[in-house]
Amino acid sequence: MTWFKRKKMSPEEIKKEENEELLDEENESIPVVDKRTFNADGERVKQEDDKKPAHDHVPPIVAKLEGEVTVERQRREAAEHKLIGVQAKFDELRAQMERETAEMRQRLQRHNEQRMQIEKSEFLTSLLPVLDNLNLAVKAGETDTSFEHLFAGVKGTARMFEQMLLSLGVEPIVAVGADFDPELHEAVEMVEADEENDGKITAEFSRGYKFGERLLRPARVQVGKAK
Repeated sequence: MTWFKRKKMSPEEIKKEENEELLDEENESIPVVDKRTFNADGERVKQEDDKKPAHDHVPPIVAKLEGEVTVERQRREAAEHKLIGVQAKFDELRAQMERETAEMRQRLQRHNEQRMQIEKSEFLTSLLPVLDNLNLAVKAGETDTSFEHLFAGVKGTARMFEQMLLSLGVEPIVAVGADFDPELHEAVEMVEADEENDGKITAEFSRGYKFGERLLRPARVQVGKAK
């Protein structure tokens, strides 16, 4: 702007002119290269710079962190897949064990039932000879009125029955002459006795039996008591 021209302009016009000059100087100092090209239809054509992937300009530290995250994600997915396989194997083994346990329980139950039936059958079979002897005694009493013969037959049947019980593990409880034991004997009667027989069993009304350590029934007895 010349001095003569500035003299004829107002202050506002001078300032506006100066701003325009500054803008022109800045535009001249900053080179602008526009690589965009357009076709005949006015559409922009992509250049080589547009085709470059954005990650080419990613900082190395960011690329390293992205790689570590990828590796960690792959490791986690592999662990989850392995855990799913282990859980499936565990469920399969548990189901197999439950099936085997149920089958074993059923086999044991059938075995116990069969053994119980066999034991019952053996016990009933052992009673048949006793019944046969009783029937023979009854039949003999119909034709033979001798008391001695009938008594001998009944006595022999009773001994056979006791022997059968002994073979099955049933033992009679010792009573007469033994000390009174409330766990084995039932006192039905108390009688006066000398000091030597105080607390001892003096008579037996019905015999008691036990099977191993189990008491089948106590012996019903008479107990002496000192005067």
